[in-house]
Amino acid sequence: MAMLKLGLPVSGKEGPVVLTVTGRNSGQPRSTPITPMYIDGERYVVGGFPGADWVRNAQADPHATLTQGRRTERVTMVEIPAEQARPLLRAFPTEVPTGVGFMKRTGLVTHGTPEEFEALAGRCSVFRFDHSD
Repeated sequence: MAMLKLGLPVSGKEGPVVLTVTGRNSGQPRSTPITPMYIDGERYVVGGFPGADWVRNAQADPHATLTQGRRTERVTMVEIPAEQARPLLRAFPTEVPTGVGFMKRTGLVTHGTPEEFEALAGRCSVFRFDHSD
C-alpha cells in the first residue's frame, strides 16, 4: 500500500491502484489494493474472494475513489449481473495474470483456466468503474 501511495510501479498494465470505499457499518473510509482489468475501453475489478469486506462495502455504497500515486479519481462501482460477468471472468487470467495465483491460493480455482474463472460467475462479484462527477 505504501508503494502504491507513493506512485511507485508494482506490476500489471497500469498496475495496482488503491480502492477506497465507505465501510457499511462504520461509515469510515476503507482502502484495499486492487488490480483493474481493461476490456473494450471499460475498467473492471473482480472480487477475488466471495463476501470480501470491500465487495460488501461497495454493494452498500457504490461511490468510491481510485488512487494511484498522487492521482485520485472518484468512481461509481456498478456490479455486473452474473450472466454478463461470465466473459469478463473468462478474460481475467489473461488480463490480470498476477491475480491467478491469489485465486489459486484461496482455492477458488485449481489451474487458473478461463473456464474455471467463468464458472465463478455468481460467486465472485465483478464491478465496472464509471466516472463520478
